[in-house]
Amino acid sequence: MRDGDPAVRASAADAWDAWESTHVSLDPGWQPGQLHADARGRANFATLVTHFWAHDCFLAGDRSVLARADELAQIPGVLIHGRRDISGPVITPWRLHRAWPGSELHVVESEGHGGEREMELTCRAIDALARRER
Repeated sequence: MRDGDPAVRASAADAWDAWESTHVSLDPGWQPGQLHADARGRANFATLVTHFWAHDCFLAGDRSVLARADELAQIPGVLIHGRRDISGPVITPWRLHRAWPGSELHVVESEGHGGEREMELTCRAIDALARRER
């Protein structure tokens, strides 16, 4: 994703999109396919995800989000995760939830990565947080 040749970056982004689509869910109805229809979206997503993973999802070490979660005590948060998401095991949001006072964790047992119920819960959480800010 950092190569100087735009064609190499585009090829890498396309490959990442295909790999991501193939592995993100154990949901019985999951059908792999292109996740991002446009080249820019694929490049942005691949860059973001590889940066996130390259930095241990910002959850490792003594300066990590997880190690400093107590600092979030006064900040509301909602964690929503599909049990069948194999790219991000449910242990990760569970650990963050346990360390983050005042957070909520919703595990959707029947979904993988970004299913309909997860999206519904996400919209509900965003609406509730927006109402708190008024």
